[in-house]
Amino acid sequence: MPPTIIDLRSDTVTKPTPEMRRVMAEAEVGDDVFGDDPTVKRLEEQAASLLDKQAAVFVPTASMGNLAAYMAHVPRGGEIIAGRGSHAVEDEAAGHAVVVGASIRTLDERPDGTLDPAAIVEAWRDAADPHHPITSLVCLENTHAWSMGQPLTAEYTSAIAALAHERGVPLHVDGARLFNAAVALGASAADLVRDADSVQICLSKGLSCPIGALLAGDEGFVWRARRARKLLGGGMRQVGVIAAAGLVALRHGPDGMIDRMATDHANARRLAEGLAGLDGVRSPGGIAQPTDGPLDPSRVRTNFVIFRPDRDRDAFLDAFTRRGVLAIPYPRGTVRMVTHHPIERSDIDDVIVAVEAALGDTVSLPMTTATAR
Repeated sequence: MPPTIIDLRSDTVTKPTPEMRRVMAEAEVGDDVFGDDPTVKRLEEQAASLLDKQAAVFVPTASMGNLAAYMAHVPRGGEIIAGRGSHAVEDEAAGHAVVVGASIRTLDERPDGTLDPAAIVEAWRDAADPHHPITSLVCLENTHAWSMGQPLTAEYTSAIAALAHERGVPLHVDGARLFNAAVALGASAADLVRDADSVQICLSKGLSCPIGALLAGDEGFVWRARRARKLLGGGMRQVGVIAAAGLVALRHGPDGMIDRMATDHANARRLAEGLAGLDGVRSPGGIAQPTDGPLDPSRVRTNFVIFRPDRDRDAFLDAFTRRGVLAIPYPRGTVRMVTHHPIERSDIDDVIVAVEAALGDTVSLPMTTATAR
């Protein structure tokens, strides 16, 4: 493999910036379980302010943040309504079932990453019927990964919150990439979750922190979530050395990591435009791009690019890796690439060349066969 690797597997492969490393080394710390870590307190206050929520709690991972939210909202035997391709369903090792004792009623997402409000209403359980679990939470994902990172608008999220609240149920937003959505839509993160009862944001994706996430809501919710964090083994001690990086990440302007996400989005669009012109790159199909034919770069609104090679996918990825570029397989025989800090435009140009070369090293398949792989 070439000595220089361009890693597009995920925006989780970002490295902390020099400024993050400096503040981590100098962080003032205390015992966070006792509530004594001043750096963690500042981070939680900053997150709550950015999201316009009463309080926030620092957790090790986004998955733990979501799980703590389910524990805070959902009684044992309750049911969550969520998208079929959501992180809660696909990527959290069934924690909702194993730990919370809850089921998830899954709904198909639409190409814009949303759930159909009418389908949510139809999915509601009859609490008077003892055969049914009780609908206890609605969960949205913003940005929505399977739809190629589509951002959900403030208006849509508020409409779903109103629908849930009319039925006495809270709304949780899995906002692991919420700031990507905010930058793409030209909105504030607070506006995007204005009427949500809880929201999780991940610091270790495009925000470049080495670890950590935050869970925000009203004070009662955060108190319950803090207890859930302890039960899950997420109570941490002198964790200000990690939280300090989050204080850098959550700044706006040139000294922070939020506004620079526009560069990631521009790089992803540039990548999609380059790939769309290559023979052998096809629409990913499904909700990522429902129409068949070439890859449509206009579908790339944040930092995700998903496409389908008309090749044996494993052979294509092997050839791609040999050229020093890493990507991952995704549903429906597709390949996913995610742009992030510190990927630059010149890297994107190199990736396009590598894709073209990898396509040239592999044999095209009938589309029915390529789709099935």
